Amino acid sequence: MTRRSVSVTGIGMTTPAGVGVSAGWFGLCQGLSTAAPDPRLTGMPVSFSCRIPGFDATEAIGRRIVWRTDRFVHLALVTAREALADSGIDTGTWDGSRVGVVIGVGSSSQDTATREYEHLARGAYRALSPTDVPRSMPNMAPAEIAIDCRATGPNFAVSTACASGATAIGLAHDLIVSGTCDIVIAGGAESAGSSRLAAGAFWRMGALSTRSDDPAGASRPFDADRDGFVLGEGAGILVLEETRHARARRATVHAQLAGYGTTCDAHHWTTPHPQGRGTVQALGTALAGAGLEPCDIGHVNAHATSTPANDISEAEALRTFFGTPPPVTATKSVIGHAIAGAGAIEAVVSVLSLTRQTIHPTANLDRLDPAVDLDVVTKVPRSHRMDAVASTSIGFGGQNTALVFTSA
Repeated sequence: MTRRSVSVTGIGMTTPAGVGVSAGWFGLCQGLSTAAPDPRLTGMPVSFSCRIPGFDATEAIGRRIVWRTDRFVHLALVTAREALADSGIDTGTWDGSRVGVVIGVGSSSQDTATREYEHLARGAYRALSPTDVPRSMPNMAPAEIAIDCRATGPNFAVSTACASGATAIGLAHDLIVSGTCDIVIAGGAESAGSSRLAAGAFWRMGALSTRSDDPAGASRPFDADRDGFVLGEGAGILVLEETRHARARRATVHAQLAGYGTTCDAHHWTTPHPQGRGTVQALGTALAGAGLEPCDIGHVNAHATSTPANDISEAEALRTFFGTPPPVTATKSVIGHAIAGAGAIEAVVSVLSLTRQTIHPTANLDRLDPAVDLDVVTKVPRSHRMDAVASTSIGFGGQNTALVFTSA
């Protein structure tokens, strides 16, 4: 029996670097951070973020959907539409029972939480919105996508902190390989930068950069002077399809999702294992599933948040696993940290790097931390021959996911 394999037939991306894949890739290749003062965070200890430029949800998906949903759903839905359009699939004639949707969402939406808590505090119960419950549920992102395109197969949200989007893509891979689905719409979406509660909480735990005098220079993964990450927002979506199914309809295949691994450090609730033990294990599982050796990987899109402990842990893991790691880039240096959306966005960027044979530069890397010792692409895009790319994602709770993409 021939083993089922997984092709990437559609990609979508909505990020602070640009709305849509083309604009986003162009923005990433400029190698400049998008962080700037954020009016939504005025008066906060950290009042800047990476925000998507010119994103009008009402114009993009319509007032009827916007009224009942929060921003993470808006981002997921508009990005899924782009990915489906790119795939060329006719959703009006497909067998929806063979189509799944798996979306990573880090936590319940917090867009409206502060206002609603104020209503509760003063006993204004009639002022509460009847949409509060559904709009705050993480599963509303995959649910709204399914409603939009009539996908009636497995449908669920995944929450593995900042690895959520990547984990969702890995689980989608398994749904196809197992024979449960022929097509899965998979990725992640989050809008942490729009939440004052998230901004305050991440600042209080010491995770955010406090470079208020230089927001554009604040996100600086692997740099010796890094002091934390910058909150961002965004979504990345892949249309994954069983390879024979894709060939039968003569689809354009961007890449193969050849393998993935997901692990837990079982070490600490927020701090990664110092030697990146879980990341090493996840990479090993992903490469074994792909039938590849470490020397086959031509590039790594790193999790690289710009926090002191995380970057060193990940660098240790890459050196342990690869010996001499291939060229690395840090997408968060340009677009900030989109939490659950991050791993999915980086998966899309990995596919783009593979198809374009180009690695986008890391922003703000002026002085490489000596403890990192990686070949980090910086300043300008680098043309680079590669047949396989790995993307790593790491989250609180010791969550780790690695994805491996190979040329179509």
